[in-house]
Amino acid sequence: MSDKSDPLAIALFSEILMAEQLTRNRISRVLPKGMELSHFSVLNHLAHVGGERSPAQLAKAFHLTRGAMTNTLNKLEWAGYVHIRPDWDDARRKMVAISPSGRAARDAALDIISPLIADAVRDLGSEKVRATVPVLRALRNNLAGED
Repeated sequence: MSDKSDPLAIALFSEILMAEQLTRNRISRVLPKGMELSHFSVLNHLAHVGGERSPAQLAKAFHLTRGAMTNTLNKLEWAGYVHIRPDWDDARRKMVAISPSGRAARDAALDIISPLIADAVRDLGSEKVRATVPVLRALRNNLAGED
């Protein structure tokens, strides 16, 4: 049998894709009005890293084009969730930081999402989840070329 039709690989990716789609749908339904999953993801990232990031750094972190990230950042800025300023060292670049209202919106969304995630972990069992996370992380790193 050739590697092209490996049933184990196909089953793995089928399960990952379906789980991802179901997770996105479930989370998107409970996010605060007007917030998209991409908005939450960027706000969550900025809250975790602390400080500022350039749009290019954010695009790289999310494996998106700069145009796609700029579109998301424009929506977040319009909502008052991020502050975008010129880079004082290089006027061609901009820097992005989460605003206090962005942090509050992210925290509110996290308060809504957390029970969904906790329920899923509880239903699966923490031992299964603990065993799965390293495998998924290794797969992510492999796909990102970070072996």
